[in-house]
Amino acid sequence: MAPTHTSHAPSMEKLVKSLKGQPLEASIDAFIYLLKRRQVKGDDCAGATAHILRQVVAKSKWHDVEQLLFKVQSVGSRLVGAAPHEPVIGNIVRRVLGLIRDEASEERNAEDEFGSESASDIQTLAQVTGPPPAARPAPTPLARPPTLATAASFHASKSKSMFNLLSVVDAASAPLTAASTPLSQAAHTSINSLRPEVLDGIEEILDEINQADDQIAGFADIQIHPGDYVLAYLPSRTVERFLIKAASRRKFTVLFVSLEDSRSAAGEGAHAALRKKLDAHGVNTISLASNGLMAYMSRINKVVFSAKVVYQNGGLLVDSGASVAAQAAKAHSKPVIALGGVYKFCPEDPSDEIAGETGDSSTYVSYADGLKVDALEVENTVADYVPPELVDVYLTNLGPQTRHHLAAILADHYKAEDVGFSLIPGEV
Repeated sequence: MAPTHTSHAPSMEKLVKSLKGQPLEASIDAFIYLLKRRQVKGDDCAGATAHILRQVVAKSKWHDVEQLLFKVQSVGSRLVGAAPHEPVIGNIVRRVLGLIRDEASEERNAEDEFGSESASDIQTLAQVTGPPPAARPAPTPLARPPTLATAASFHASKSKSMFNLLSVVDAASAPLTAASTPLSQAAHTSINSLRPEVLDGIEEILDEINQADDQIAGFADIQIHPGDYVLAYLPSRTVERFLIKAASRRKFTVLFVSLEDSRSAAGEGAHAALRKKLDAHGVNTISLASNGLMAYMSRINKVVFSAKVVYQNGGLLVDSGASVAAQAAKAHSKPVIALGGVYKFCPEDPSDEIAGETGDSSTYVSYADGLKVDALEVENTVADYVPPELVDVYLTNLGPQTRHHLAAILADHYKAEDVGFSLIPGEV
């Protein structure tokens, strides 16, 4: 039975609060339900996915790294399957998997270092003190103290670290047969310490997602110059902050393009709040209908839009119609700036199905007049693919990037073994 939800899309704050207040499996099912209904989409998918995976790490039962990786993969595959049109979900799953591998590797290195130092200390101590008291023969008048060389090596080993000093003292006062106990305790401790380390890492991913828009906006005055005519196609939350930040330091003109007819009320009021904020900074705004885009392109200095996903080859998944704006800009030799946080960079190659993603067409055709549209097949494309040759600058929270830098960014944020992450059946 599907969870009970309101028909409108919940805000990110309400969504996170509702997910935290439920048992793990219930919160996963609730999020999947919202994804399938497309009540959570776009940038909110990234933050919500990170919150869900944080609960998986914190609430699920696991006893080793392999179990934790499987649980994250299992839940991640369910989320990806619920919304295959939102590749950013798979990005966050890969980031968390890579985080777990990094933390586990650090724990193993620390454990190996601890074990090697302990074994060395035990061997040195055995050379100096001899066998345990229970097996040590009775002393005789001919017994000699350790040689000078042995004593020097013993003192040198003690000076390696404060930890070694404590180890030597404890080992000297107890039988050597008990010296393996700290190693087993260290292995148990490393698993227990892995959970908080991974949780802290997921919090850092959440901070990156929440701060990405503001960090991108910090580069606005570098990209927009005084007197520019900037075309903003379907401005998202990221583009809005970018334009407002630029308006605080520059005087320019923004041309808004939306899918609605410019003569309709929706066309005039679609960006009313943003227009008001830009007007307060002295920035002129002009509303355009999408069918009048080409008439203004020769006057435009640059095109700005937000990317849903940046693929491995540099191609973009964008809102419907943005590819037309990019093609028009290319024809007029105008630069195209794509905005998007690094968490949107996807290590996959785009598929041919991207250009065919469609949505509800009732916005454009009223099916109440059934007889009139009975012979028609109307498709509403909701996402477009922009090839990499149409993009000039990828503006991220790390600064402006070119297509040649994408491989290095992907290598820094994803593990090779997680790049091929796909739908893996399984339950938490």
